[in-house]
Amino acid sequence: MSAITPLKQITLIGVGLIGGSFVLDLKRLGLVETVVGIDLNRENLDRALERRVIDAAFTEINAESIGGADLVLIATPVSTLPMICQAIKPFLWADALVSDVGSTKQITVEAFRTYLPEHLPRCIAAHPIAGSDRHGALAAQFGLYQDKKLIITPHGDEHSDGLGRLESLWQAVGAKTFRLSAAEHDAIFAAVSHMPHLLAFAFVHEIFDHPDGQAYLNFAASGFRDFTRIASSHPAIWTDICLANKNSLRDLIGGIRRQLDTLEQLLATGNKAALYTYFEEAKSTRDEWLKGQ
Repeated sequence: MSAITPLKQITLIGVGLIGGSFVLDLKRLGLVETVVGIDLNRENLDRALERRVIDAAFTEINAESIGGADLVLIATPVSTLPMICQAIKPFLWADALVSDVGSTKQITVEAFRTYLPEHLPRCIAAHPIAGSDRHGALAAQFGLYQDKKLIITPHGDEHSDGLGRLESLWQAVGAKTFRLSAAEHDAIFAAVSHMPHLLAFAFVHEIFDHPDGQAYLNFAASGFRDFTRIASSHPAIWTDICLANKNSLRDLIGGIRRQLDTLEQLLATGNKAALYTYFEEAKSTRDEWLKGQ
């Protein structure tokens, strides 16, 4: 990797696990001089200042918080992108990069095209494949992106130098970068990220809504904990993600119904051999995937 010119300022909109972990590593590497944080939650900003995730804090977008930024990184729920793009537009200087970390990319590209058309060559949609069910400034951590995937979804009008610079910053914090179209990205992550969250939420509801649900929970252990871990994810974030990718998810829900119908039929008929084969195929698929991680 060629030497990276340090940024003078990153403005992070939404100070939490994803953006906070990114700037922590950049600061440790000496690749940014100042990080400005914008967040509606003053208490969260105070925690970020205490932990030195950020160096200055604002609760609103204005000339002071945006004007000096070499990179504006939007790390808020995807539904806020249109509003934020409109709000930052008057304060961006000509060479400032604008990027995001959202889990759906077609909505990002659309927001950039619609609300920042004059700045579009400096707008780059990105999605780091890392995280946890924790959120807020206290969740930010060093090394979160080491050996993790980072997807960039070019819209075709980027300046190559800006795209390359953002890619280099993510590589510097340990990420392995890939490029996909926004449509490809959204179809893939509906299947491997968004649908698992829906299933976890649905399963917890099935237990909670059952007349004996509390008794079930009293005896729940590692299997329940492991399967439902991601049901502890932030509801606002996942509401936005699922609605932004609803068409892909609705198609997948149909497929899940068919799989459950198959299982119900195998149980009803007591077909031990077929049930074993069904489980064995799933185990083999997951085991092969794990080998490549």
